[in-house]
Amino acid sequence: MIVRFGFVAMSTLLQNASPSRTMTMKSFSKLEDRDAGLRRLEQLAEENLNTTLRLLKHCFYMDVKVYRITSKLIPLLTHEAMSDWNPYPTLAPAFESIGSYAKEHRMRVSFHPDHFTVLSTPREEVFRNSVKDLDHHVRMLEAMGLDDRATCNIHVGGSYGDKETSAERFIRQYQTIEDRITNRITLENDDKTFTVLETLEISEAVGAPMVLDIHHHAVNPGNESEVALWPRILRTWERAGWNYRNGVEIGDAEWLPPKLHVSSPRSLTDPRSHADLVDPEPLLRFMYEIAGSTPAIDFMIEAKYKDGALTQLMSDLRDIEKSGAPIRVIDGGSVEVLG
Repeated sequence: MIVRFGFVAMSTLLQNASPSRTMTMKSFSKLEDRDAGLRRLEQLAEENLNTTLRLLKHCFYMDVKVYRITSKLIPLLTHEAMSDWNPYPTLAPAFESIGSYAKEHRMRVSFHPDHFTVLSTPREEVFRNSVKDLDHHVRMLEAMGLDDRATCNIHVGGSYGDKETSAERFIRQYQTIEDRITNRITLENDDKTFTVLETLEISEAVGAPMVLDIHHHAVNPGNESEVALWPRILRTWERAGWNYRNGVEIGDAEWLPPKLHVSSPRSLTDPRSHADLVDPEPLLRFMYEIAGSTPAIDFMIEAKYKDGALTQLMSDLRDIEKSGAPIRVIDGGSVEVLG
């Protein structure tokens, strides 16, 4: 089983590489010339997009083929006061450059909209804004020229005092969203509310692939083993053009490995927060358990040290390989689990 690792948005190894430069709404509102302010926002967005391309090139240099793009590429775009602003024509070349590079180098990119994007909400305004935010993310992927293998990962959301009713409301409201958005959605179990099993049942109901977060499961396990549920999780990735059983390259038309998240607890007293680095032992135990179930999987590392954590994990795995463990390091961003 081939395992590829990726990291989230920022780099701790590159200097001056923030892809999320911004301006506050308070600062924007103080500008006397609104048009000049919009041009400044577009300039910031273009700088963010150029930095994102730089980060993709950094990934390629590291042999990393899995990367999560920051949601903060275009400052203030989803603010209600900016509804008349359309920066996409101006930013089209920069978006296209990112998409072209990702496709050329067969890189898997994604978004993870923030916790304000909640589809289980009982409030119509919150749901409407959540769909608006998802539409914004999808528009960015479309501007990159990427097909629906470039996804937006979200959590189910809150329970609002009645988890079963909230799950039913999520399913009902999800089914009202247009296909161009839902075709890109993946669902992830969270660390406080919806367990692996509960998230899986919703994924199966709406037809969305499930992203298993093994750290979240450790702190919010429910009554089921993630390994026992793994065959069902795998089946959520069996979609038209997404057959995880075929192919060997992400560029193949019928190939998208299941995605998972990995991180480690910050401490015993703060088990939910992410540590700077990844402890390889729990990760290896899980990988050994599922080896042979699928040709490949992709892990997104959600550690505070970002690409630095990925580099350290690969170093740790090389040492573990030397000890005779059934693992082979392929390059700077992937391993093969043997057996």
